[in-house]
Amino acid sequence: MNLHEEKLKLITRRQFFRDCGTGVGSIALASLLNENLLATPAASADPLLPHAPHFAPKAKNIIYLHMAGAPSQLDLLDYKPKLRELNNQKVPEELIKNERFAFIKGVPKILGTPHRFMRHGQSGQEISAALPHLATVADEIAIVRSMKTDQFNHAPAQLFVHTGSARLGRPGMGAWLSYGLGTEGRNLPSFVVMVSGKNGPDGGASLWGSGFLPTIHQGVRLRSQGEPVLFLSNPEGMDAEMRRHTLDTIETLNKIQLGRVGDPETVTRIAQYEMAYRMQVSVPDLVDVSKEPASIHKLYGTEPGGSGFANNCLLARRLIERGTRFVQLYHWGWDSHGDAKENDIRYGMVDRCREVDQPAAALIKDLKQKGLLDQTLVVWGGEFGRTPMNEARNRDGFLGRDHHPHAFSIWMAGGGVKPGITYGATDELGYHAVENPVHVHDLQATILHLCGLDHKRLTYRFQGRDYRLTDVHGEVVKGLLA
Repeated sequence: MNLHEEKLKLITRRQFFRDCGTGVGSIALASLLNENLLATPAASADPLLPHAPHFAPKAKNIIYLHMAGAPSQLDLLDYKPKLRELNNQKVPEELIKNERFAFIKGVPKILGTPHRFMRHGQSGQEISAALPHLATVADEIAIVRSMKTDQFNHAPAQLFVHTGSARLGRPGMGAWLSYGLGTEGRNLPSFVVMVSGKNGPDGGASLWGSGFLPTIHQGVRLRSQGEPVLFLSNPEGMDAEMRRHTLDTIETLNKIQLGRVGDPETVTRIAQYEMAYRMQVSVPDLVDVSKEPASIHKLYGTEPGGSGFANNCLLARRLIERGTRFVQLYHWGWDSHGDAKENDIRYGMVDRCREVDQPAAALIKDLKQKGLLDQTLVVWGGEFGRTPMNEARNRDGFLGRDHHPHAFSIWMAGGGVKPGITYGATDELGYHAVENPVHVHDLQATILHLCGLDHKRLTYRFQGRDYRLTDVHGEVVKGLLA
């Protein structure tokens, strides 16, 4: 993918054999290698400099709003009258034959949604009353009702959505975008992550790691309260001038090491130190939302000095204004099993909706009024769906749904996505995606395509194999493209 980095890998390989081999063997090896490939790169090469895309992009930035725990599509975005008609009746056994569930035992009963659905906007998007603010931007969003995945437990499913693999060790989507395109913002990371809710996502920091890519591309965790980025401030007794002198000395030593060894990670280390130095000035200005007008705080439901999903949405807009390529927001608490009131689709799920509905809709409105929505892709969704049946784990009267990989819903807006459409469909019980199914790898391929990248060409060679975000799968969903 990147000729410069491929040269660096050859250098590293050569150094290994030079150090391990002696005499005629090392001379013979050197004679076989192209000497033009062995020149040490300039230590000043910045891995985050903007790279040309494969073709003209629709989206320059991405804001991905992940609802950790998997929101119930059947209670929010995919209305099924048949479930209400058959409510509390046993599900047909042939439908669940040989099916594996996380918690459901025996033959469960069908659960109709307790929430009212209405059509909104000129497009007539059908949206739950639990999301009244989303309804106000119905004509701006594309609802995808036919999503499906290979995983039905949280951590593997979250990893699958964001790294393309259910196993640890692969780069996050934001890392791939940073590697493929670099960033236009020189004073902030290309990939920023924010977390809200009582807990973080089950997949942990591996969701935004760099995997086998250079570590400069990993996501940087930004906090909306307290110290925005941990360990960024100067320690006691060190002022800005001393910090600058220290970094200059470290850079000199790193350049010497780069000349001796040629390790690509040395270039990354130099770039990371410099980015951290610039962030000492840029981050405090970024998180100072007191500069925003009162109308914006009213729109998002934020307040200066506050925290939570609303503040994170406002910070996401401020980040992409400053050139950050990929902003990932995680909001925990959507695991609606119905095993307690806080996990009931009538109570806990509604609380989560109140926390995210206004800020997410405000983000779309704010981006549009600033002329940024056309170049910013916004994605909202979880890692899988929920079952059409009541889990009834504790037989205590609470309503909830188990994990379901065969069908779930997301919505997308801006960045080259066709607005005001519903794409795909599930069967009358919402069990399977039956019209225009969209696999997770298809979603990943489509996101990369909107950013001007061919998912089959965005590769990185590791351990003798060319890896990519979509593994060996994925097709661009052309029906979602404007």
